[in-house]
Parts: sequence; C-alpha cells; structure tokens
Amino acid sequence: MLWVVATLVAVAAQTARNAMQSSLTAALGTLGATQVRFVYGLPFAILFLALLTLVAGASVPAPSGPFLAYTLGGAVAQIAGTALMLAAMHARSFSVATAFIKTEAVQVAIFGVMILGERLTAIGSMAIVVATTGVVLTAVKPGARGGAGGLVPLAQGIASGACFALAAVGFRGGILALDGVYYLRAATALVWALAAQAALLGAWMALFARPALAGSLKLWRQSLLAGFFGAFASHFWFLGFSLTAAAHVRTLALVEVLFAHVVARRVFEQHATRRELAGMALVVTGVALLLLGG
Repeated sequence: MLWVVATLVAVAAQTARNAMQSSLTAALGTLGATQVRFVYGLPFAILFLALLTLVAGASVPAPSGPFLAYTLGGAVAQIAGTALMLAAMHARSFSVATAFIKTEAVQVAIFGVMILGERLTAIGSMAIVVATTGVVLTAVKPGARGGAGGLVPLAQGIASGACFALAAVGFRGGILALDGVYYLRAATALVWALAAQAALLGAWMALFARPALAGSLKLWRQSLLAGFFGAFASHFWFLGFSLTAAAHVRTLALVEVLFAHVVARRVFEQHATRRELAGMALVVTGVALLLLGG
C-alpha cells in the first residue's frame, strides 16, 4: 500500500515544516509564513517535476479544462480554509473551533462522493468516523463551550474544514484528470496549485499586507528551507491523492495527533488526560480499521 507510505512521509515532512515555520510565523504572521510556503516551495516543486520527467523519460502531462478547474478550485479552497482557520483560532472558543476544523476527514468523504463519485467501503466509512471522533474528543477541552458568542467561531471551524476537504478533493480530481503515470500527474498538479496560490495570495498581500510580503523576501534564507519541506510534504500529499481516495489519505493523516502528543510528552514533559488518551485510542482504532478494510 504505497499510499500509506506516501501519507506518513507527508505527515513527517509537514511536522518538520511547521517547526521551521514557527520563527517565520512570529516574524511575518501566519499569512506571511503561508505565502513563504507557496513562493519558496514552487521552485522545488518544479525541480521535483523536472527530475521525475528525466527519470521516467516522459513529458509533462498536458493540462486540460477539467484539470485546471479542479486544481485551481482546490488551490482557492485551501487559501479560504486557511483564512477561516485563522479567524476561528482567534476567537475565544479555540479548542471547540479546532475540533470542528478536524472534521475535515468526514467532509472529504462526503465531497468525494458528491464531486468525484467515489465509493468507500462500509469499514472505510466507519474508520473515518471513528478516527475523526477521536480527534474531536482530543481537541475539545473540558469546560469549553460554544455559547452564543461561540457560534461564529464554531461555524468558521466547520467551514474551514469544509474548505480543506474541498481542496483535497479538488487536487485529487485534478490529478485524475491528467494522462500519464501517477507520480508525474501528482507532481504536475502540485506545480499548478502552488503557482496559483503564490499568485493569488501574493496579489492580496501586495494590496493589503505589504510589510509581511516584503519581510518574506528579506528572510529568504530561512524561507528557502521551509519552502523545501513544504514542497516535499505537499509532493507526498499529492502522491497519496493520486493513489487512493482523498478521504483515506486525510484519515490516516490524523496520526499527526499521536505524533504531537509523543513530542509533548518527550520534549515538554506534558502528560495526556484520560479524555485525550480515549481520543487517541479512537484514532488508532479508526486508522487500524482503515488499513484493514478501507
């Protein structure tokens, strides 16, 4: 199951990218650091594609109308999801909003059926629900309430998860719309997606956030490394999308929650609560179901 390896590599690379982006986020803000991922990741994505074409001895797949629609739609949805996520996380109901963002895996499954006509097995569907429930249980802290003032961030969290789900489905749809071997299709879609995101977010920042845009150009040394790991992680996400349903990839990716808790315990000596342990057990159960019968 090559998609499993691709997804786990993507999760590990994304964890490394997030660590490298922490200092950039402090200096540039979240949107500035996100733009770094697009702008500085694009050259590496182009390099990956060039190397793969040389190894395969094949040409770059030609874009089609459906490919452009799916891929560009996914690129826009990912930017919108990031904006909504930031809005939700700045609200009081931080943990509740975060939990609803994590419903992405379930929403990916729904959109995959609606948009791409994909069908999941009964066990696969159960795995997605179980793993997502585990993540939500882990994210929601005791005493956290939505309340009247929390309805907006809660809605923003759900909408953010929906946008990220649409992005995953859009990228898979774009990959499937191309001809050629799967890894060339994945690499081609990534280049188009990053180019669109760099152009769109760059134009927005040029109009409304020039200091962050200028700062991202000044911090080019740190940005290059973050861009590499961002492109590397995205390449394996897209590789996973080329091999199986996006819902499978995003469900397996929930193991990132387990990695985060391991790091928290080993590095920061933080111990998990019973609620968090129960949530992690559900994540493990869901992933096991996915691998066995999804």
